[in-house]
Amino acid sequence: MIDDRVYKAKSTKLQRLVRLIGSVLDPRALAHAFKLIGYYNATHVAELRRATKGSGLRISPTASFANGHNITLGNRVHIGANTSLWAGPGSGRITLGDDALLAPGIMITAANYRFNDGSPVNDQPMDEADIVIGRDVWIGYGAVILPGVTIGDGAIIGAGTVVRRDVPAGAVAVGNPARVVGRRHGADGDVS
Repeated sequence: MIDDRVYKAKSTKLQRLVRLIGSVLDPRALAHAFKLIGYYNATHVAELRRATKGSGLRISPTASFANGHNITLGNRVHIGANTSLWAGPGSGRITLGDDALLAPGIMITAANYRFNDGSPVNDQPMDEADIVIGRDVWIGYGAVILPGVTIGDGAIIGAGTVVRRDVPAGAVAVGNPARVVGRRHGADGDVS
């Protein structure tokens, strides 16, 4: 007769092994693995590969990029989930300085369609202008940065702000359109 304790111990280890193998071979786990493989070969990731990048970047896997050859990311830049950096296909570049912090859901676009000649917007040419975001800039959730904007070093852009014009160094800007409502504590325009 088999000792009950030995049988139960072996049975428990065997059951754990069977569960482990089953979970690894589970079709849902395999589907997830294939999605990840497909994700990292996706177009938006390919565009990130074409960008000029500094070291120590933290980029959410759901961030998206367009025209990566016109995007420059400084050192230690953090880009939150669902943030989009869309440089222009021609001359509209996006530059983020060192230590820039971008919250989730931000839209930065260096190109915009014209809409003034009566033809469909999609058939009209694009206007492109460079966007420069300085060092140690913090941009809050859901902000929109439009073509031709320069945001100075150490500035803070509030959540939901629409930036259409330049924001000086060390400024705190909020609203639609963005307006400067204060200065960053301790900021003197020369953030070190």
